[in-house]
Amino acid sequence: MNSKQTGFTLIELMIVIAIIGILASTAVPYYQSYTARSKMAEVIGFAGAAKTAVSECILAEGGTANCGSNSDVGLGAAADINSDFVESVTVGANGVITLAVQGTGDTGLDAASLGMTPAYDVNQGVAWTCAISDAALNKFLPRECRI
Repeated sequence: MNSKQTGFTLIELMIVIAIIGILASTAVPYYQSYTARSKMAEVIGFAGAAKTAVSECILAEGGTANCGSNSDVGLGAAADINSDFVESVTVGANGVITLAVQGTGDTGLDAASLGMTPAYDVNQGVAWTCAISDAALNKFLPRECRI
């Protein structure tokens, strides 16, 4: 009578567990980076209303000189404009919008601010550029905002 045992040996199971551990250790940093980038995309999307308000002011005034505060462009107080990932939205001199970032789970991002600068051309309208306060955090910004 030949009886043959089937199943996995302890060595085979340990090899599989080691492979899963290696895959997990490489996937976690990519996942964390992905979630931080998606949160920053939401921050940039949140700036859309402020960009519209500043653009309307610039076009109505024919330049950026008279669009230097939240009240000039018809926005509420800076601290009143917030979300899970935006602490405040402030319109400064020449229509520059500054978004204070919060709640991303990344200490560098949570201490950063995102600046959106308008450039007015009579023939082209208003074009926007964005930059983050710490250049090391550019990796979290969408491609159109990276320096």
